[in-house]
Amino acid sequence: MKKNKKQNKVGKVFGVIFSIVMIAATMYLLFNIIKLNVLPSKLLFLITIVFVLLDLIFILLLCFATKGVVSKIICIIFALAISLGSCLGGYYMSKTGGLLSSMTNVAKHSKNTISVVVKESSDMKKKADLAGHSVGTLANINTVGSKKILKELTNSGISMEQKEFGSMTEMLESFYNGEVDSIIISESSRSQITDMEAYANFDSNTRVVYQTSYKVENTDKAKAVSNITNTPFNVLISGSDTRGGFDENGRSDVIMVATVNPKTGTILLTSVPRDFYVTTACDAGDGCQEGALDKITHTGIHGTNTTKRTVEKLLGIEINYTFKVGFDTVTDLVNSVGGIDVYVEPGYAVNSLRCLSGFGVHEGVNHLNGEQALAYARERYAYSEGDRQRTKNQQQVLMGIVDKITSPAIVTNYASIMDSMSNTFSTTMSSQEISDLIKYQLNKNPKWKMEQYMVNGTGDTLMCAELGDAAYVMVPDQSTVTTAKNKINAVLAGKSADDVE
Repeated sequence: MKKNKKQNKVGKVFGVIFSIVMIAATMYLLFNIIKLNVLPSKLLFLITIVFVLLDLIFILLLCFATKGVVSKIICIIFALAISLGSCLGGYYMSKTGGLLSSMTNVAKHSKNTISVVVKESSDMKKKADLAGHSVGTLANINTVGSKKILKELTNSGISMEQKEFGSMTEMLESFYNGEVDSIIISESSRSQITDMEAYANFDSNTRVVYQTSYKVENTDKAKAVSNITNTPFNVLISGSDTRGGFDENGRSDVIMVATVNPKTGTILLTSVPRDFYVTTACDAGDGCQEGALDKITHTGIHGTNTTKRTVEKLLGIEINYTFKVGFDTVTDLVNSVGGIDVYVEPGYAVNSLRCLSGFGVHEGVNHLNGEQALAYARERYAYSEGDRQRTKNQQQVLMGIVDKITSPAIVTNYASIMDSMSNTFSTTMSSQEISDLIKYQLNKNPKWKMEQYMVNGTGDTLMCAELGDAAYVMVPDQSTVTTAKNKINAVLAGKSADDVE
């Protein structure tokens, strides 16, 4: 009898402990669900009722109903499973909330990094070694950064002989010919240099001796619509090739306008090739060469707002939100989802991708890791269509990522995927607007119709303001620009872009 009383007492103690654990886990889950604010009210109410009832049932079983040891153990196991599930669900909700916060917390400032670069064979190893040597700078490009880094060196007692050049190619030629011992470059222009065939190995045959950075105001602001769930809007998707961190400005290597009409469930993706030759537009604080002709990719060096303003001018539209993708950080995301699959059409196999020597893609399905996916997204020289095909590759990579993160397998690696995504995207859309869209999707479950279009043009070699020299560009076919504008306006008006010829 005493033994049974003792067992009952121990059983009640365990019942109370596991009941408290279960209640705490449920509260943690519900708190994070409510905080995330993405579930419709009806669904949130239903989930709350279900978990409260489960807790009540097992509390009654643990503390009052079950008497035998076996039944008590079974109840404890079930209570423990519910508690672990609630904790895991709450953790996932918390990670999702962190992602939304990081995506929508657009920094007030962007960073520009400036470097003094010497040849790999140079005897100059540290900052002090620069004293008395010559340095090349650009006369009309990146003057703010050049002045800043030279002032810092002067304040450190290091004086250099400055030689100005009218173009990037002129400065590089003088540097490699030995006319100047070093050059000052913006790290955001490094890809511009390596894109030139003569300087493709710039990264490997040079090194940085001194580097500094400075902040510039981020002028990119949303032009929010009144109600994002029933008002059509435009989003600029800009894929940046930044290397020094997500907050650093870099070329816009992916430029797409997503026109979304929630009422009709239509999304139109309008792509603009990176080499499109456009008239640059920006606000006073952006520092671009307003009205100058250049490749649209170079607008990203002055911030996402410059790219947005230029696209608005090109297409004659208003862009409500921007969505920035850091392509270098996409490697982490692709690796965290276990790689992606892309389908290479017949005739588009490549033996070796320029950005990843020794690796190519074959016809059919290719499984790519992060580094391979980035190289595939950047390849253009291997294709006769050049930048047109690269744009298609980039869309494949993005869709491959979407396929993976929307698959059930995401559960097994959810936390690391959320961490990777938090450093990959940023948007001027508010977290409330994103929550409203998710609620709209869960409530209405619209069947989205995806439509695509790409403006086109012809290749030429023309002066580019940011380079201060001539380079390959795509001269716009204005009829395709007009068609793009008409398609966008059609979707905004509730019609289909496919109806526009």
